[in-house]
Amino acid sequence: MAKKDNYNDMVINLQEVLKNLEEKELNLEDAMKEYEVGVKLVNKIYKTLNTLEGKLTTIKENVEVEIENGNDN
Repeated sequence: MAKKDNYNDMVINLQEVLKNLEEKELNLEDAMKEYEVGVKLVNKIYKTLNTLEGKLTTIKENVEVEIENGNDN
């Protein structure tokens, strides 16, 4: 089974890509490859954040229901 990308690792990798694009004198082809990697990372990060937001919303809703029902768990 493939290892799921870690959010923090993806952010660190994106920072490295940005640093490469800003500081290195890359030829056009290498710059495009870095840019493509960066776009893919941004998409993965966005999907991860959306998933986490959904989970947090579910947890919040469950807690609110428990509070309304008088459960202290």
